Amino acid sequence: MRAFRPLAALLAVLATPALAKPAADPAQVVAAERAFAADGLALGIKQSFLKWSAPEAILFAPDPVKAQDLYGSRPDKANPPLVWWPVFAGISRGGDLGFTTGPATFDGKPSGWYFTVWARQADGGWKWVYDGGVPAAHGDAPPQGSAPVLLAPATGPSSYPEGAISAVKAAEARLAAKARTDVVAAYKTALLPQAHVMGSDQPPAATPQAVAAELARRPKAIRFSPLGGSVAVLGDLAWTYGDAAWEGGRGHYVRIWRHDRDGWRIAFDEILEAPPPKA
Repeated sequence: MRAFRPLAALLAVLATPALAKPAADPAQVVAAERAFAADGLALGIKQSFLKWSAPEAILFAPDPVKAQDLYGSRPDKANPPLVWWPVFAGISRGGDLGFTTGPATFDGKPSGWYFTVWARQADGGWKWVYDGGVPAAHGDAPPQGSAPVLLAPATGPSSYPEGAISAVKAAEARLAAKARTDVVAAYKTALLPQAHVMGSDQPPAATPQAVAAELARRPKAIRFSPLGGSVAVLGDLAWTYGDAAWEGGRGHYVRIWRHDRDGWRIAFDEILEAPPPKA
């Protein structure tokens, strides 16, 4: 797994009084997402994505690429309105890492579900480090402006970042080993009861019954290979991403891991299928 935040930088953030307070409010990342979405309409897609992405931010096009490189090379042009709003969100206890997800429309028509991972910057503001989504149906998604469902804080003890990094790597390895032969069994022990799972054309699964149905739509066996991510300064929340391959297809995964008393469990899991190569 690559691209984890350097330990020295993490310890420096941990020493910052503003980030050392417990029980950070997820409203911070919800507000950042809404401001990003508002700028999408005011500034256009290119300029808003450049403004709100961190220097290290990535997205899949179809493989990992830095957002600043991708959007920086694109010409400025008018686009139909892209609108999105958060309906599920969470934040680390130290207030340095968070996420939101929700429905999106393009030119007034449903276009799928987005997922954004946010990292607090040295100046106290927020920038996203990952942005992506899947073309899933909206289903009965809450309307724009609704209060998002919030992920509960982690219940596990705080830990130093290097220990958390090792633990997340181990959790990813256990999941990957099981998923090579049985995806459903692999996720059964790795997911939180309140986990959200998406990747098909169906609305994101947010209940145990819906999650079971969503996992059943996935290939029976998937080969996961980690590529990167980062861990929160208090060792309670992490995001990871990597390659995913299965018989007849490939793509990528993105996950949110939460550290509870019984170990690291997945709060959010997304698989994005890459389009087949052009003939």
